[in-house]
Amino acid sequence: MIWQFKPSLVVMSVLLLSACSNQLNRTERAQDIANTPQLWQQAATSALKVEDNWLQQLENPQVFVLVEQALANNQQILQSGYDVAIKQQQLVATGAALWPSLDLSARTNRSKDNRPVSYNNASSTNLTLSYEIDLWGKLSDAERQANLEFLAEQANFEQSKQRLVGDVVSGWFNVISAQKLLALYQQREKNAEQNLAIIESGYRQGLNDALDVYLTRNELNTERSRIAGQKATLNQAIRTLERLTGDYPKGALTVDAELPLLDKPIPLGLPSELITRKPSLIASWYQLLSSDANLAYAHKQRFPSLDLSATLGDSTDRVSDLFSPSSLAWSLVGSISMPLFDAGRLKANEEAARLAVLSQEQNYLASLYDAFNDVEQAISQEQSLLQRYQATLKAQENAIAAEQLSFEQYQRFSYLYHSIRCTRSLI
Repeated sequence: MIWQFKPSLVVMSVLLLSACSNQLNRTERAQDIANTPQLWQQAATSALKVEDNWLQQLENPQVFVLVEQALANNQQILQSGYDVAIKQQQLVATGAALWPSLDLSARTNRSKDNRPVSYNNASSTNLTLSYEIDLWGKLSDAERQANLEFLAEQANFEQSKQRLVGDVVSGWFNVISAQKLLALYQQREKNAEQNLAIIESGYRQGLNDALDVYLTRNELNTERSRIAGQKATLNQAIRTLERLTGDYPKGALTVDAELPLLDKPIPLGLPSELITRKPSLIASWYQLLSSDANLAYAHKQRFPSLDLSATLGDSTDRVSDLFSPSSLAWSLVGSISMPLFDAGRLKANEEAARLAVLSQEQNYLASLYDAFNDVEQAISQEQSLLQRYQATLKAQENAIAAEQLSFEQYQRFSYLYHSIRCTRSLI
């Protein structure tokens, strides 16, 4: 009897050995980020540790309320939260394949035969337990892929929240900047009106030409045009901020605040810390690992699969006789299956999964270097803005001094002109 099973044992051994001998070649995926700098290239000082409570530096209750309102009501954030919940349910559904499934089925029917006339009743019920043994870890790879996709979606959700907070703060800054520019243009309008009054007075006294009057009027109209455009810009900034908070863009939001002066250096951290700190990079890394798990699953799809099933059931012509201990029947079945010919479908799926891993690997590297580039650009821009700010302060001092000097010269000239007229009247 033992020798009768030798051919089947030989076939099984060949299948198992062939499955175990197929190993993935992962040399193509080995890439080392060797040119990652130890410090940021544009940083003038040593990098400070990144603080998570950067929002508290603003010290303004309104911006805190706006951020909380945006995180609670922004439609895109809510959608991202639902995407995370969907991935979580998909993880549960994928992990269920590692457990046995138990199904209950019941059937009853009544039929009639004409020759001879007779009526037949039949009822049956079956309780089926089925289980696929995870012999090669294929189902575990599928669960790992689903888990990594869930983690990637969580990281994307965290990145969306950080991006939203940054957009709200930037929108709040834009509203304040628009208000300051509007106030500046309105002050320049008043200055232009005063200049026009002085020029027209000098024109009536014969001190100025008509060209000076027209040029000053043109300057006044230009300032009024800027005011109209700036009002539209302010309304647009307010509506953008309202939409970020999930509210209707009514343009009625009131912001009464000054631009904060951030005189402390911005903590930059180290380039190597950015990999584990930035949520979008973490999400990209999880997606790379997920594609790797998908490659393992596609590879193991070509291996044999072992299924076990057990059935307990009963069949009778009366429903009341179901589940009678004397009529219950059971069966236990074990089956093994392996694809032999599929016109290259499984091989093509595995190759596509391998290429997807390589593509996702390059996507991760591109995201990483883009993140490095964003930080380097931000450091350069910060240094440039600081220089522009200091130069603007000096220009402001010079403008104030020039205005005072011009006013004093005008007063001296007016006094001299008045003295000459008085002297001529006496002559």
